Amino acid sequence: MSLDDHAIWYHVYPLGALGAPVHERGAEVVHRLGALEPWLDHAVGLGCSGLLLGPIFTSVSHGYDTLDHYSIDPRLGDDGDFDALVAACRERGLSLMLDGVFNHVSTQHGLVGEDSPMLRRSNGYLYTWEGHDNLVELDHTRADVADWITGIMLHWLRRGIAGWRLDVAYAVAPEFWREVIARVRREFPDALFLGEVIHGDYGAIAEAATFDSVTAYELWKATWSSIKDINCWELAHALERHRSFSANHVLNTFVGNHDVDRIASLVGGDGAALAASVLFTVPGMPSVYYGDEQGFTGVRGTGLYADDAVRPPLPATPADLLPTGAWLETVYRDLIGFRRRHAWLSRGHLAVVAKENAWIEYAVTHGDDRVDVRLELEPTPRVVVRASDGETWGWSA
Repeated sequence: MSLDDHAIWYHVYPLGALGAPVHERGAEVVHRLGALEPWLDHAVGLGCSGLLLGPIFTSVSHGYDTLDHYSIDPRLGDDGDFDALVAACRERGLSLMLDGVFNHVSTQHGLVGEDSPMLRRSNGYLYTWEGHDNLVELDHTRADVADWITGIMLHWLRRGIAGWRLDVAYAVAPEFWREVIARVRREFPDALFLGEVIHGDYGAIAEAATFDSVTAYELWKATWSSIKDINCWELAHALERHRSFSANHVLNTFVGNHDVDRIASLVGGDGAALAASVLFTVPGMPSVYYGDEQGFTGVRGTGLYADDAVRPPLPATPADLLPTGAWLETVYRDLIGFRRRHAWLSRGHLAVVAKENAWIEYAVTHGDDRVDVRLELEPTPRVVVRASDGETWGWSA
């Protein structure tokens, strides 16, 4: 069984979660990574099997404007802190996935200069990524870029990680990923590669690039907007497409991440419980964005500080969490437990059975196993989950 068949990730944006100064860079090393240790216990307690860690490499500000892919950001710590984190994850049976920003680099990166042979150009000018003047794109048609990225991936895999989330994977040609991943897998055949993809035929994209998984944004959007708008027809449509996309790949399913509004802000606490019910009962490789299990709220803004609201600091320990979110955490624990006892759901066959505006029924099957789900939005939000082995679970507002 491969990692994507059973993984449930706890997704943390470390600069924000650990209270680092996100918008400024300093040379002083502050050993913050160790503060994640109690949260590893929290992730295990939820039932998660891996830590999906946002950017930890030296960068100018938010982590996606990388300066050095071979060094830990001093705002988070150093190599010793990283090794301790790997050991702490291993002790708890947690896999560790890192965020690889390989589409672009900061304009202050050492690769950037007058010649800049490894950077993408047009008429002598460097390409900036999606209008961000401080980010310049790598030239992925060059062999030395493939060599460089392969070397980075291998370095950290040798240091103990299990795989890579590939940031902005959709902006890089699939043949580039195919070549690099093949080279990495010669040494690490079980390494997991999760591509960030927003739109398109997820299954075809994963196949072309040889990704193990891609981000299921289409299902994320349909989940929250169907709950918000009392429109299960949209969710039904997305579930049917998700079935097609999942024919040969296990997609990364989620209801929150570091780039989107918090699910509890979009649909409220009751809606967040319904969204979690979908997350853990459909095919895929689920990830839980830190705090969503407690009903953290936050809406993205504009400008330099746009993402701060959805990337907040964690308290020192889980014991310091507010008690108001305990009920939702119980929902998450129950659902993750159900998912782990029915791990076949990751590659199950999904079918929508019936739907109206305010309710939907769907089933997931795998051989003789079956799970039936009924989700009701009105008059009272509720969900009932029944498995063919006799296990049932339900929640009502």
